[in-house]
Amino acid sequence: MNINKQEIINEFSDKPNDTGSSKVQIAILTRKIELLTKHVQKFKKDTSSRRGLLLMIERRRKLLSYIKKKNTEVYSEILSKLGLRK
Repeated sequence: MNINKQEIINEFSDKPNDTGSSKVQIAILTRKIELLTKHVQKFKKDTSSRRGLLLMIERRRKLLSYIKKKNTEVYSEILSKLGLRK
């Protein structure tokens, strides 16, 4: 139940030290969202975590729409790699 950022960065980065690109950010956010979703399902009254989860989902949605405008091929590649649906 741990985020291994370095593995995610290695998988999704374009360059060796690429940590801030949209692809990497989306991949890291997706992993955090998966973990936080499990937590919120277990602790239903934890509204602070629920709000944080919703903010992460919104941030990922904005990044995905940005990539969709820039390059649709990369967008579809990210969706398939992360198992997201659109």
